[in-house]
Amino acid sequence: MFFHIVLERNMQLHPRHFGRDLREKLVSKLMKDVEGTCSGRHGFVVAITGIENVGKGLIRDGTGFVTFPVKYQCVVFRPFKGEILEAVVTMVNKMGFFAEAGPVQIFVSNHVSFRLLKFHLLLIPDDMEFQSGDMPNYTTSDGSVKIQKDSEVRLKIIGTRVDATEIFCIGTIKDDFLGVISDPGTTS
Repeated sequence: MFFHIVLERNMQLHPRHFGRDLREKLVSKLMKDVEGTCSGRHGFVVAITGIENVGKGLIRDGTGFVTFPVKYQCVVFRPFKGEILEAVVTMVNKMGFFAEAGPVQIFVSNHVSFRLLKFHLLLIPDDMEFQSGDMPNYTTSDGSVKIQKDSEVRLKIIGTRVDATEIFCIGTIKDDFLGVISDPGTTS
């Protein structure tokens, strides 16, 4: 899910950038440093939409660098358990497949074992079987649906793990209205 939030960051700037375009240099450095990064707390920073405030700089002793507190607005992407996403399949193997929805990589397993609960959970429909070969894929028994590299799928996030700089997801296509949206093997 996308959110528009306000964040704050301390930016260090070299003295050679001081002058009339100091603010533009600061904003440019902020965009370069922040856009495309991930924080476990807020998610992936997609874009900076505005600068709310640039505070007074503090000169760093011995270096000449100046640290500016910058308050900025940005769009972040953070997936949640239960969320439905459309993704592109990037890799297929006998264990399941990986798909990407923007910056997030999602694994859809052929089976997940919960030893403590003593059951197996299938995240790919029962009628789909793995087909190895030059283009590995999951195909239905009648051959009408195929999941392979570059297929577009609609999936549901069933679990997330958040690290300091990354977000990992597990998904399923075994539910109503989930599965293949478009297959690169068929031409329209």
